[in-house]
Amino acid sequence: MKFYRPLRAIKAITFDLDDTLYDNYPVIRKTTAESHAALQAYHPSLRDFTPEAYQLLRDELLLREPDIGHDVSEWRRRSVELAMLNAGLSAAEALTGAAQVMEVFHQWRSQVDMPEETHQTLKILAEKVPLVAITNGNAQPEKLGIADYFQFALRAGPDGRAKPWMDMYHVAAERLNIEPQHILHVGDDLTSDVAGSLRCGMQACWINLRQGNLMHINDARLLPHVEISRLASLTSLL
Repeated sequence: MKFYRPLRAIKAITFDLDDTLYDNYPVIRKTTAESHAALQAYHPSLRDFTPEAYQLLRDELLLREPDIGHDVSEWRRRSVELAMLNAGLSAAEALTGAAQVMEVFHQWRSQVDMPEETHQTLKILAEKVPLVAITNGNAQPEKLGIADYFQFALRAGPDGRAKPWMDMYHVAAERLNIEPQHILHVGDDLTSDVAGSLRCGMQACWINLRQGNLMHINDARLLPHVEISRLASLTSLL
């Protein structure tokens, strides 16, 4: 554990989900592969639709509608729907097909190997202060088996613009009725989690799970209050 700024009293903790509470890389790889296979299997005209072509379509949609990037689930659903429309399917077929592909996506998205350390740490912390989940992604705490630790969860899109925009940080503070300066945000991303929460007036904890060095990382624009390499270290802060 390394301290870079003095810590004020911590009255609540907010958490990023992906790659903070669990390793999300294998989950996303498997989810992406399975959902693309479902897209290709939906109709013969999509059988040869490649992941590269899908990514180009996603990029084009984001270029036309930049705000859609704040809701990754809707961005993905719309991209699948467009792929189907471009393949000659009717609007009704594309709408139904996109919904079915997204069902497959969310099914695999929830197949997370949650570390026991995460359960134990969240349990201990939740007995001391309110906990809130704040995610840019589409992970659902209730499907991951960790919802009971949190007072509530906020997701980019329905609950505001994606981090590092301050929307969800503000919503969390308002709903908790706690001043931002007494909330500690924990996350793995130095831009969306550390810089975003600091600019909102919160305290920031960077969880460094990949042996990064703040002095040699371009994204380290703002120093966090504290750096940890294990989630369980948080229990010593309360």
